[in-house]
Amino acid sequence: MKSAGIIGVGLIGGSFGLALRKAGFEGPILGVSSARSIGEAVERGAIDRGVSLEEAGGVCDVLFLAQPISGILETLRKLDPLVKTDTLVTDAGSTKQAIVKEAERSLRRCAFLGGHPMAGKAERGVAAADADLFRGRPWVLTSDIDHPFRKWVAAFGACEIVLDAARHDRLVAWSSHLPQLASTALASLVGDRAPEAVAVAGPGLLDATRLAMSSFDLWRDILETNGREISVALDAYIEKLTALRSDLEGEFRKGGEFARSLRSRNWPPMNADKRG
Repeated sequence: MKSAGIIGVGLIGGSFGLALRKAGFEGPILGVSSARSIGEAVERGAIDRGVSLEEAGGVCDVLFLAQPISGILETLRKLDPLVKTDTLVTDAGSTKQAIVKEAERSLRRCAFLGGHPMAGKAERGVAAADADLFRGRPWVLTSDIDHPFRKWVAAFGACEIVLDAARHDRLVAWSSHLPQLASTALASLVGDRAPEAVAVAGPGLLDATRLAMSSFDLWRDILETNGREISVALDAYIEKLTALRSDLEGEFRKGGEFARSLRSRNWPPMNADKRG
């Protein structure tokens, strides 16, 4: 891996560039993004310069697609005639099935490795980029193909997990998408029914509604491309809220046990043998 191109130089793309440099990558890092993002990214050292998609495709060994899902899908449809045959295209999309299927349809001349670094911040844009954003966080890959890119993921301090696209989307519906919708619903409910409750709000309401500040523009693509799995999780959550009335003590116990294990990471790690 001698050169890298970042398509979409925002929080994740900018952090990827900074992480590469911190890990010792010495090759050129090129960026494809808006003029404003390119300027900020160059100033911060996340990329060396901005280029067109055509130039990035023609010279880069690795292309990292860090756009919203709809942007990733659009870029995949354009890349095949632009890339070198030994290029690896990878991405940071929050859902994987639609992206992997589009890559299979659109890319014929190079390899594709679906990815999802499970990291982020409330702030958006390259100004919030952080070289250590991925450290200690899961980085899902949809294949265990042998490529130097995976060594850089390890060098970032990320924890590689190999999952096929369908299983990834099933799991993140529970671990990421459902918490977002639960937080959004809670904030909307309190705002509708008891807005005066903010006068006596403690850390619990603040913690539980933090995700509700997320932008719908960011989530629209996620909800559209993983709708079936999200519906399954949301229906189960509604059933659980209804059942809560009949066994408060039991639900408190089960919920507490899971919350404590979540914070202690007290479960077997996933690996390539647990795909499907």
